[in-house]
Amino acid sequence: MQSPIKEIEKSLNILGLPKMITKEDIRMQYHFLAKKNHPDIGGDIQKMEQINYAYRFLMKYIEEFRYTFDEEEITKQFPGAEHAQRFKP
Repeated sequence: MQSPIKEIEKSLNILGLPKMITKEDIRMQYHFLAKKNHPDIGGDIQKMEQINYAYRFLMKYIEEFRYTFDEEEITKQFPGAEHAQRFKP
């Protein structure tokens, strides 16, 4: 797994969402993209897997932590992730 900040940014990009959003915004965008990209209606399987992963990742973050995807807030929620990166050669 990448750093939490990168993972969240990647998930937001996959869903086409800004950083300041609500849980309902994520849910609505997911449903919109799922209808558009679902394999049963001719969509790409890999794209749908990315959408599903991004949705689950962001919803898990919101459920367990905060509603903001600000880099400072993410760092507070995952304090050890950045600390370990500082000491890599």
